[in-house]
Formats: sequence, C-alpha cells, structure tokens
Amino acid sequence: MTNTPPPPVSELRWHVAVATCLKLLLIPSYRSTDFEVHRHWLALTHSLPLSRWYTDETSPWTLDYPPFFAFFELLLSYAARAVDPVIVHLHRGLNCRSDSVVLFQRITVIAADSCLFYAVYRLTRKCEPRKGRLIWALVIWSPMLLIVDHVHFQYNGFLLGILLLSISYLSEGKDLAGGCLFAILLCFKHLFAVAAPVYFVYLLRRCFRGTFVRGFGRLSALGVAVIAIFAAAYGPFIYHGQMQQVIRRMFPFGRGLCHAYWAPNMWVFYIVMDKVLSFVLRRLGFDIQMPAASFTGGLVGNSSPFAVLPQITPLTTFIMVLLALSPCLIKAWRNPQPKDAARWIAYAYTSGFLFGWHVHEKASLHFVIPLALTAVQSLGDAKHYFWLSIVSCYSLFPLLYEAQEYPIKVLLLLLHCMAMFLGFSALFNESARAKATAPESRKGDQSGEKRSSSLAKGGGFTIGWITRCYLFGILLVELWGQFLHPYILGNKLPFVPLMMISVYCAFGIMYSWIWQLRSIVRCSS
Repeated sequence: MTNTPPPPVSELRWHVAVATCLKLLLIPSYRSTDFEVHRHWLALTHSLPLSRWYTDETSPWTLDYPPFFAFFELLLSYAARAVDPVIVHLHRGLNCRSDSVVLFQRITVIAADSCLFYAVYRLTRKCEPRKGRLIWALVIWSPMLLIVDHVHFQYNGFLLGILLLSISYLSEGKDLAGGCLFAILLCFKHLFAVAAPVYFVYLLRRCFRGTFVRGFGRLSALGVAVIAIFAAAYGPFIYHGQMQQVIRRMFPFGRGLCHAYWAPNMWVFYIVMDKVLSFVLRRLGFDIQMPAASFTGGLVGNSSPFAVLPQITPLTTFIMVLLALSPCLIKAWRNPQPKDAARWIAYAYTSGFLFGWHVHEKASLHFVIPLALTAVQSLGDAKHYFWLSIVSCYSLFPLLYEAQEYPIKVLLLLLHCMAMFLGFSALFNESARAKATAPESRKGDQSGEKRSSSLAKGGGFTIGWITRCYLFGILLVELWGQFLHPYILGNKLPFVPLMMISVYCAFGIMYSWIWQLRSIVRCSS
C-alpha cells in the first residue's frame, strides 16, 4: 500500500474524452453482421411478448444471449422507438441501415462504455499516479475494444466493465459484492462462465476463512443473493415454460468446434495436423475421405468432421478446460488472496480461449483487459502484457477485411505499441533509477556507481530478442497476406492468409498461457 495520492479524476475525464472523440469518428466505419443482430434484438424484445423472445425466427439472427442482455435490449428499444420507429419494427426494420439506425446503435455502445470507465476508476483510485494513468491508457484506449465494439460492433466494453467491477470488489475483500456482480455478468453473457470455477473455489474458501458458523453465514448470504439474481433473470422464462428453449439457444453445440475464422487457440494446431495427415496419407495411397465442408467457410454452422484425427466433442473441451484450470483452483483453495484475483480470473479466460468449444477470436478481450491490471505490478508482467496485447490485437485484424479500414487497424495497433512502450519505460526505468540511487543501495560512491550502471542496463523495460523476432514474424505474416499472396498466387488458396494469422498468433497466445501458468504456480502468496 502506498501513501502516494491517486491520479486526479480530471485526468481520467481527459482520457475518456479523447477515447469518446475517437469513437465518434469511427461511426461511419464498417459494420459487421453483429450490427443487424443487435438491431433485430431491439425489435424482437420491443415487438414480441417475453414468452416468444427465444422462439422467434423472423430473422436468422435469433436471440442467443441470457435474459439480462435481452432486458437491456428492451430498455434500449424504448429510446430507439423515439429516434426512429422503424428500428424496432420486427419486419420493416430487417437489414435497416439508415443514418438514424447507425447513429443510435453506435451511440448506445459509446454510452454503455461508461460502465467500463467507472470500473477503471474504482480499480485505480488507490493506485499510485503513474500506475493508475498507465492502466487507464491500456484499458480505455484499448485498440481491441475500439476494433471489436466501435467498428465491428458489440457491447464488450459494457460487459467487461461489470467484470472489472467484480474484480475491484474482490481485490478489496468485498466478496459478496464481487460474487453478485459476477452472477449479474453471467446473466448478461454466459460465455464469461469460464471463470466460474475460479470464483466458486475462491469465494467458498474465503467464506470459511474464520469459524465454521460465520463461514456458513457468509456462504448462505452469498448463495441467497446469487439465487435471487438468477431467479430475476430466468424466473419469467421458467414461468412461461421457455427454459428449455432458452438453454438450447444459449448453448448451440451443433455449431462445431471452431468458428468460421479460426480463433488462435490449441485447436488450430489440431486442425492443421489433421489436414496435413490427410494429405500425406492420400498421397501414400490410403483411402481418406476428405470433409465436404471447409473449416474456413464464411458461415457459422456445423463444423466439418476431421478426416484422420479423433473427433472432438464439447465434453472433451470441457474436461480440458477444467484440467487447465486445476493448478489455479488449487492455488485459490490453498491461499485465496484478493490481490491475486485478477490474475487468476485472466488465466481462467486464457484457458477457456485455448481449449474451449467454438471460441470466437473476440474472446481474447476477456483476458487481455483484466491482465492490464497486473501489467503494472512487475517488470515481468509488463513484458508479458506487451507481447500478449500485440498478438491478441493482431489476431483481430481479419474482422476488418475492407480496404478502407486497413489504415485504421494498423494505426491503432502502432499507436498502442508506442503507448505501451513509453508507458512501461517511464514506469519501470524510473523505478530502476530510484533503486539505483537509494541511500541504502550504495555503501560508497564507487559501489553506488557500479550498482546504478547495472540497474540501468538490466532493471528497466526492454524488449528481448525473442519478442523482437516474434513481432518481426507478425510483420512478415502481414506482408505475405496483404501484399505478396495476392500478387504471387492471385485468387488461389484464399484461406492461407487467415490460416497463417491464426496459427502464428496461436503460438503467441499459447506462450502467454504457459507464462501465466508458471507465474501462478511459482507465486508464493
């Protein structure tokens, strides 16, 4: 704990104002099909009774988020009707792209980010100024959030704000509030449930940190609160007999192991290995039936089967995620320290991303944003975050495939790299100099000079040669996919650039997972 006052709120307002201006400039940019998905959900919740929300098939973009998000869309729909009634018309509003629709939906995402801003403020209000400002920059100016929410279109900033609020309460030892906020988050988006085992073990152990009677009382209070939250979300649908349909929509396991664009996780290696083995075995004369569909197809649907390797089922991925989480769960059970909550939760989402079923590339936000909180804790954390955030941001580049958005995503990533390098250098180089010149660190002028020299060389923020080589590889992958592939191969093998990005980024994120696992296991807390 430090006696240094936190950075003033006025500075946070400046960060928010700059980010908001940039988001406003992105309003006319490319919009994915998620834009129409959320517009249709506005119309669906506004035009139909609650009993039909999860059964309606007016549009292919059926409602597949938990009830709290549906209620959130219902709330927005009243404002949407005041702006333009066509927005919430179930039939006339289909594929509506008028200026009023674009402005309204873009501004709702910007406004919803206020939840994220408050969460960041709450997390940094007791930080020393340099660390607080750096966390603000990493989260509020995150290029990943700008690409996914304010170009591609989603509400991840709002949802991550709830997650960060939960982490902020956990870090203060306020377990009841932290657990309730996580329950609320699950009722907004169920994909955050990957961290549920960590929350369960951590909160259970924290409840019984004293006597059994007091522990049982804490657990009962938490259990009643969580049950009440889920009852508020799902109770109306249970009343209407819709619970089975709600679950079927939320967990469409028929969509297959991978998304249309392969998320850079462990299954990329599995798929590539299957493709290579099938090709080699066919050349050797074996009768190998090739899948009828491609894993890189543009539609989200039933995934094609593997030709050689064993089929992967949802149960297999579930077991693998639990096995990956087990070291973290053991650590949380043995010594549930509030200061480690953010690190454990981020590790859980990294594990889910690497080994989960039908993972979207956008899910990397779930661990990159929380890890920004730990990036300022040590030099090793900073170097790891520098690596991970660049790899994760680059893995999102295929989301913006139109030519006019290319300069935007490249510029956002380059500015982010500069901001991280300057921020981490200022933080840790100054700390190294402070240690080198501290009175107790030198017993004489000569020894002091030697120590200062050694700390100046090895104590500050630097980019190692492995990181440099890997980041240079990203440049080569991008040059091939963007320029050399179209020039040399033309329209042949169009899936290769995307496959190269997925495979190359998968190596980077796999390294991050191993690094996080090692840091958790070695932690002596």
